[in-house]
Amino acid sequence: MRFVLFERAVLTQDLPEEGLKAGDVGVVVEHYLARQGVPEGYELELFSASGKTIAVVSVPASGLRQAREAEVLSVRALART
Repeated sequence: MRFVLFERAVLTQDLPEEGLKAGDVGVVVEHYLARQGVPEGYELELFSASGKTIAVVSVPASGLRQAREAEVLSVRALART
């Protein structure tokens, strides 16, 4: 699956060091091609409900999926460890 810049993407894995959970939604801000043992990946920017950037993370392509039409966004408290 290929994402374009500024497309919404959904995490499919928890990132506990950032306080992020599978299902959190972000925006793709960079794409990295696969190279010598490093898988294809993306930089994903995630925002608080008020619009403040809370994290920019590197995620392998396998750690993201596209948002679906029938899904609704919701909010939760960010729990950083």
